[in-house]
Amino acid sequence: MIDDPIVAEVRAARDRLAARFDYDLEAIYRHVQAEEARSGLTFVPIPTRRRSADGAHKGGSRADTHEA
Repeated sequence: MIDDPIVAEVRAARDRLAARFDYDLEAIYRHVQAEEARSGLTFVPIPTRRRSADGAHKGGSRADTHEA
């Protein structure tokens, strides 16, 4: 695997934030919501992806269908 310094920096920032809230996802979410409200910016929700009867995704980008 190639070491990408940008990916490493993002992961380190994510870990610092998680550690600050003792890895409690609900606490992190509340913090993010409070920061969004404090910013005064308007945030647009991402629409829910729909699935057809056969389970395939409808709409979205090619990235939505990528299997990890």
